Amino acid sequence: MKKVAFYTLGCKLNFSETSTIARGFQNDGYERVDFSEQADMYVINTCSVTENADKRFKTIVKEAMKKNPEAFVAAIGCYAQLKPEQLAAVDGVDLVLGATEKFKIGDYVNDLSKNEKGEVHSCEINEADFYVGSYAIGDRTRAFLKVQDGCDYKCTFCTIPLARGISRSDTLNNVLKNAKDISDKGIKEIVLTGVNIGDFGKGEFGDKKHEHTFLDLVKALDRVEGIHRLRISSIEPNLLKNETIA
Repeated sequence: MKKVAFYTLGCKLNFSETSTIARGFQNDGYERVDFSEQADMYVINTCSVTENADKRFKTIVKEAMKKNPEAFVAAIGCYAQLKPEQLAAVDGVDLVLGATEKFKIGDYVNDLSKNEKGEVHSCEINEADFYVGSYAIGDRTRAFLKVQDGCDYKCTFCTIPLARGISRSDTLNNVLKNAKDISDKGIKEIVLTGVNIGDFGKGEFGDKKHEHTFLDLVKALDRVEGIHRLRISSIEPNLLKNETIA
């Protein structure tokens, strides 16, 4: 059985996506092992917000190569979308996937033979307009549940819109399905995560209308059996309404 290991840099959103991608590998017959162990493949979920992202990435790749010089190394995440060629040029890197391609990583992995140079598959960021739900379990006593992705703000200091695309969110039914899956595994606390979860309600492909609001989401999740606590992360104050605060 092939072994795959994951290293996640950055936010709760990255952790939720790593966990979902890892479950996909396990469903395909891989054994997930800790990054400190020898594996046939190492997947690094990168971050563009943290300082020295490039230096940190190179250090992690070196750590993987020390454990197994023949291991297949893939880079995904925000930094992989922003600087794909730069990451592909790092010694040991075989594959770099952008914002949309990371969720189809299995399609780009064959026999895990190392490439002579890093292979890049990266979309234009305006193509990152569809939504992929995810949640993280197993690593903590609480679960990170992704409900929103992307951002429509154009802050000059922030690269997130260039790394993750437009704001879009999951459907209420799909969020509730994921919450029930989490509850069924005995986890009692959920942290709602996204780039800006107050934007919940924006649909895919630039459709700005969803039938449910963030307040509807919180009320519905509060009724999920087995979930005793909800935490809210990454929300802009200007999107909080009086009824939400009350």
